Amino acid sequence: MSYHNELSLNRARELRKSLTRAEKKIWLESLKYMPVRFRKQHPFGHYILDFYCPKLKLVIEVDGWIHGNDEVIIADKIRDEYLKANGLFILRFTNEEVETNLQGVSEIILATIVKLSPPSLETTYNRK
Repeated sequence: MSYHNELSLNRARELRKSLTRAEKKIWLESLKYMPVRFRKQHPFGHYILDFYCPKLKLVIEVDGWIHGNDEVIIADKIRDEYLKANGLFILRFTNEEVETNLQGVSEIILATIVKLSPPSLETTYNRK
């Protein structure tokens, strides 16, 4: 189930133009070189996913400090349950993890891609 309304599509377009520093870093230095294609700021239901690989139903979320707030933790849990109920697999990283350990984050993402991929998919990391 992946419906989008005009409001979420417009919001996603806006967010694509204003990625956070950590989102830009993971996009430009990691996700673009993965063996599968990711989309930035992809609408799914009434949520907008930071990065989404439709082929594997893999979601990558990069969370700022606000995600440590009790209300946001609860909202993230509800959101994750909804996404999982729709067959999506979610990886969450903090901005700090992306900024200070991009290599480790990339290794976790690649290992997850390998785990979720059909045997016929080439799963090499093409970063030059």
